[in-house]
Amino acid sequence: MMKYYQLHLFIIAPFLILTSILSCSRDSEVTLESDETSIMATRLDNLNRNSDPQFNHFANQKRVEYLTTLSTPDTPAERFTYKGTLGQEMIYAGQTDEAITLLESLLKELENSSAEYRDQFTENTLDLLALAWLRLGEQQNCIINHSAESCLFPIQGEGIHTLVEGSEKAIELYEKLLSDWRPGDMETIWLLNIAYMTLGNHPGAVPEEWLISAEHFEDSESFPRFRDVAPTVGLADYMALSGGSITEDFTNNGLIDIVASSWGLSDQLRYFENSGDGKFVDRTEEAGLTGITGGLNLIHADFNNSGYKDVFVLRGAWLGQAGHHPNSLLRNNGDGTFTDVTKSAGLLSFHPTQTAVWADFNNNGWLDLFIGNESTPDDPHPSELYLNNKDGTFRNVSLQAGVTVNQYVKGAVAGDLNNNGYSDLYLSVLDGNNILLENRGINSQGVPLFMNTADRAGVTEPYTSFPVWLWDFNNNGWLDIFVSGYYANGADVANEYLGRSTEAVLPKLYKNNGDGTFTDVTEPAGLDKVMYAMGSNFGDLNNSGYLDFYVGTGDPDMRALMPNRMFMNVNGEHFEEVTAAGGFGHLQKGHGVSFADINNNGHQDIFTVIGGAFEGDIYMNALFENPGNDHNWIILKFEGEKSNRAGLGNRVKLVLEDAGSNRTIHRTVTTGGSFGSSAIQLEIGLGTATRIDELEVFWPASEIRQTFTGLDINQVYKITEFSEEPEAIQRQSFEFSREAEDHHVQH
Repeated sequence: MMKYYQLHLFIIAPFLILTSILSCSRDSEVTLESDETSIMATRLDNLNRNSDPQFNHFANQKRVEYLTTLSTPDTPAERFTYKGTLGQEMIYAGQTDEAITLLESLLKELENSSAEYRDQFTENTLDLLALAWLRLGEQQNCIINHSAESCLFPIQGEGIHTLVEGSEKAIELYEKLLSDWRPGDMETIWLLNIAYMTLGNHPGAVPEEWLISAEHFEDSESFPRFRDVAPTVGLADYMALSGGSITEDFTNNGLIDIVASSWGLSDQLRYFENSGDGKFVDRTEEAGLTGITGGLNLIHADFNNSGYKDVFVLRGAWLGQAGHHPNSLLRNNGDGTFTDVTKSAGLLSFHPTQTAVWADFNNNGWLDLFIGNESTPDDPHPSELYLNNKDGTFRNVSLQAGVTVNQYVKGAVAGDLNNNGYSDLYLSVLDGNNILLENRGINSQGVPLFMNTADRAGVTEPYTSFPVWLWDFNNNGWLDIFVSGYYANGADVANEYLGRSTEAVLPKLYKNNGDGTFTDVTEPAGLDKVMYAMGSNFGDLNNSGYLDFYVGTGDPDMRALMPNRMFMNVNGEHFEEVTAAGGFGHLQKGHGVSFADINNNGHQDIFTVIGGAFEGDIYMNALFENPGNDHNWIILKFEGEKSNRAGLGNRVKLVLEDAGSNRTIHRTVTTGGSFGSSAIQLEIGLGTATRIDELEVFWPASEIRQTFTGLDINQVYKITEFSEEPEAIQRQSFEFSREAEDHHVQH
């Protein structure tokens, strides 16, 4: 999948093995809660400084530093391998100019060498050099001279490069590769077309034999364009790697804030407070989060029923033995600050993971936590289920509950799939069958008991999976499953646009049959597409009452420039792509995706974390503003008394009068998909409905059903468990700032 020079061919001495602090620190740490945040910050800093580049292939700056201390090998084969590997690591470390200088000198050296070595090394060197020039163009134009249209596919307007050398050099090298080394190679053809596009020369200047016509990129013309307002609202001052995202009102002031992570252990977690005037203010330091770093993913919930949402940070994914990192539970103190309470809560463990889910699995009114770890035969890390002790602590009941999953888990989501009142678990697995853990109820100790029914349910595929979610896409009252495949490259993307077959692992949309089984409806729903998805989530972008979704695409390979994709749900029957029309086709790596009505106008916006895995593959995050529509809406917030405070897991049914007939909408209170965490409130589009006949709310812990009538459209309500009437809440809408500021970009 990824093209590497083989390190073992030339490295004589191993990378320096650095001493880990973990073995001597886990049992001797001070556990006073007031010190926990600083203890975690110190632990993370030590892990970062002591990272062993021999095992961590993403510690690119350290790898460059080490390689440059070695003497250049004497024999030609070892020398060429050494220089090629160093050049690759320089690209991955973001040292693009240095990589270009080195690789150009290597190319000249190869031109003067024997045919044997030219044949062995020239193709890879040309490929790396083309990648370096293409990346330099991105750095100079999309990052240093960033605009709202930078890297949006198909590239046009302000996205066209004004500094052209990088793309021009890349075009020259890709055409040489296609002419002399890789005739017909679709991945190279794809990158060539992108390079021409960045110069505004697509399709006219692309040689006909390598042209992917612009007509193949067109989709729905009726969908409005969303604009990336991150550069003008204070969210584009920081460049980051892949990470998680949360949209939530953390201060309970009626304004949706944003938390974003970047997976490098030196990368500070960021907390952006919504100022209510169209901008965000970085409150990371004031929130007490300084030193809380890393996190490939984030999820949130009110774990202690305080009325304030807390944050869980997931670390160590993709790193294997180099990823024995702790997660972080950040308790919201209700005063604008957070405290790391991981150890005192009983959640301190050291496993590679990037997926977890909150749910009240035993229906006692307190949220529990399932963590899906990345387990391999030589490095086992069973998944963990922690039950909430109702006192701020948790206990691990994985064995008793039957969820000791020893798989490479990439996605974990919870929901009541069989409508029996208990939350089930669905897990996506990399290189293995996916797992459906049906919740059979609780035993005498209050422990939920699970059984894997994936085979009987027919939901084990794709064999190589990543993000997943549960949703009722057709509004019939039964939760369905979407799970994305995780293998593709630029060739697959190009071939799909051209109407050809691909080698990609495609997603699955499973429709719930209501009898414990599911039907694969991927193809009739129009979703048999190349979705090399990492971050993803769902929401209702046009307030139609049907759920749409956005997928962030890519993999660590810096050649994996493929548009993130948006799909619109048409009446619960099929999906139409609106990527190009809506302006969503970001070519940089898409990760945490979260939906929320951020400016309180009744229309859902999208915040997404963008950036790759290698240290130099950084980018700005994006906030896509919803331009609005004529459809109506309602927003529901919940306050549990016997049930969990935020109402996570509540089921809702709306009966509407629409065009003279009744229509039903079903929703579950959730943060959405497995990679991205949306606001814990129901933001429901009503389409053209002008009246809500009935609202029914089911609280699983208390098993009560509330029925309300007489609700207004285009209104926010708070619904309290056991209350007789919902409470109308007034929210002040605002416009996002359009005034660009001088940005001091940081990473």
